[in-house]
Amino acid sequence: MATDARAKFQNPDFRPDFHADLKVSTHDGLQFWQFMLAGSVAGCVEHMAMFPVDTVKTRMQALGSCPVKTGTVRQALRSILQSEGPSALYRGIGAMGLGAGPAHAVYFSVYETCKKRLSEGNPNNAAAHAASGICATVASDAVFTPMDMVKQRLQLGNSGYKGVWDCVRRVMSEEGFRAFYASYRTTVLMNAPFTAVHFTTYEAAKRGLMEVSPESVDDERLVVHATAGAAAGALAAAVTTPLDVVKTQLQCQGVCGCDRFKSGSIGDVIKSIVKKDGYRGLMRGWIPRMLFHAPAAAICWSTYEAGKSFFQDFNQQKDVGTVT
Repeated sequence: MATDARAKFQNPDFRPDFHADLKVSTHDGLQFWQFMLAGSVAGCVEHMAMFPVDTVKTRMQALGSCPVKTGTVRQALRSILQSEGPSALYRGIGAMGLGAGPAHAVYFSVYETCKKRLSEGNPNNAAAHAASGICATVASDAVFTPMDMVKQRLQLGNSGYKGVWDCVRRVMSEEGFRAFYASYRTTVLMNAPFTAVHFTTYEAAKRGLMEVSPESVDDERLVVHATAGAAAGALAAAVTTPLDVVKTQLQCQGVCGCDRFKSGSIGDVIKSIVKKDGYRGLMRGWIPRMLFHAPAAAICWSTYEAGKSFFQDFNQQKDVGTVT
């Protein structure tokens, strides 16, 4: 023991682990604001890249919306392109940009903070991952829901809104502030199980992929995150599609032929959908939803983990410079 200690201090490359001004986070070596920035960038990249698919999904889910009244992804896409042109696929992207960055900053920072506290150092704690994901979605949905409502209304073909701020102004004056949060309860009820399934699947898939080829983890880190993220996104999207249809109906009510609901009750919306389109109506848009969330999750997690790696390297270089 004494010999090992003496050998360490005799090593010219040895540096003691203390420094009066050194502050290092115990969770991935990152500070709270770094999680927020990495998450914000990841969210913007994810949603901007997959926005056209999201537009197709919204058109398919908004019963009565025009001009899309067909049931397949190909037919819906062809209908949009023929009647409105390619630019229609990007209507509402400004609202997405305004909402996605702040919402994902909250999303990932809350997730990482809760995971650190709940996992108690156990990386295999699936319950902690699920609970952390639920906490993250409750917080981020409070930030994102208003802009998501604006985004979905703009995505409808004949919504009558000139742009993001015109939509915000008219909704505020005609329907009141509550209209921006009409779907918040449904969104949370949808995203809570979505996020629980998503994070649990992601952490498990990532761990499993790393165990398959541990010697090449560093070289294939991007592939691991992308594959795990895609699997998690696809599974979570499929499971929660019925609630996503309800959310779209609530956010687009009264626009472009969509029904308006007096109570905003999830049960009333489900009854209306089933009466109009049968139980299959609750699964409208499940294919574009999966086509959106699988690559979107892969993009998001890859970007997020790349951001974390950047900040980890940045912090290490900063710490070395401070110590020396």
